[in-house]
Amino acid sequence: DLGINRLATLSDGSVFENQKPLRSLLGKVKRLNRNLSRKQKGSKNREKARLKLARLHYRIACIREDDLHKVTTWIADTYGLVGLESLHVKGMMKNHALAQALGDAAFGTFSRFLATKVRARGGKVQAVGRFYPSSKTCSNCRQRRDTLSLNERVYRCPTCGVEMDRDLNAAINILNEAVRLSALHV
Repeated sequence: DLGINRLATLSDGSVFENQKPLRSLLGKVKRLNRNLSRKQKGSKNREKARLKLARLHYRIACIREDDLHKVTTWIADTYGLVGLESLHVKGMMKNHALAQALGDAAFGTFSRFLATKVRARGGKVQAVGRFYPSSKTCSNCRQRRDTLSLNERVYRCPTCGVEMDRDLNAAINILNEAVRLSALHV
């Protein structure tokens, strides 16, 4: 299960935190942008300020890519079948309130890296449909809730009474659906 706070939650309980490199260096980016905008166009000092800002953006991109490579390599080395939710990243980026956090998490890059590495190691990535209710379904009794707000971080099943982390519940459901779908496509 992919998320903004936690980059990935696996069905065995493993959690990979999102490093959020842009968010941690956003103050420095803003300061350098202000500094750049104050320089006279065409001047040597403006070019120096532009290069300084470009280096910072490059550093943020490298931090993000390094983290994604480490996580996806570990997952690809550890598991043969990986269930992955097929998210509509482009559509999610249209939500102005979440766009910066989603871009910082880089779900599309994560999915691409993971698929490439798992296939290279002889494994299989099974995509689970984006409308599959992984968060709303109980992983224990398969009972589906009608609503589940984003601020509910613990999933409580009204039928069987199981309580677990919302992301872990979704990860278990994604794995179960991936196993079911991969058995159909054998």
